[in-house]
Amino acid sequence: MDWYSIVKFLHVVSAILWVGGGFVLFLLGVLAERAGNIEDKLQAMRASGQLGGKFFAPMSMLTLVLGLIMCGFWVGFSELWVVIGLVGYATTFSIGMLVFKPTGERIGAMIAKDGVTPAVLAIGQRMMSWARLDYAVMLVIIADMVLKPTLHDIGILAGMAMVVGLGAALAFGGSRQMVPSTA
Repeated sequence: MDWYSIVKFLHVVSAILWVGGGFVLFLLGVLAERAGNIEDKLQAMRASGQLGGKFFAPMSMLTLVLGLIMCGFWVGFSELWVVIGLVGYATTFSIGMLVFKPTGERIGAMIAKDGVTPAVLAIGQRMMSWARLDYAVMLVIIADMVLKPTLHDIGILAGMAMVVGLGAALAFGGSRQMVPSTA
């Protein structure tokens, strides 16, 4: 076995842990939202906040570092698929650091102070909207890493653009509101 294979294996494992773990929490939030289960949705948001800095950020950074090592030693940085992957990573990392981390902390502080309020639910809903966009970008990154498109792969590139556009439309195109059910 060569060094490239080892680094690539570690890159893929860290990406699976980062993307897969986050997707499970996102899915739990979506299922709770659809069921109208506020407590389960809040639990998923709490878990996201707790794991963000301790698990997701380190796994995303490890994925990036290992990808950069592969590019630096073996692949190079001039391929379109590498550029798309780096832009996608920067996008999802920014969403994590600028939206998920502070929002999760804010929700935690608000719940600790006042409990679950309509304001907490509204903030949580905005966080879920951003998660829809985040996972559309992650899906494009995964497709990009597997398909490795060039400028000549118009269909693939158009499909990737449509996935991001659909993710943005699902995230910000409609109003979803989680209202406590009355028993």
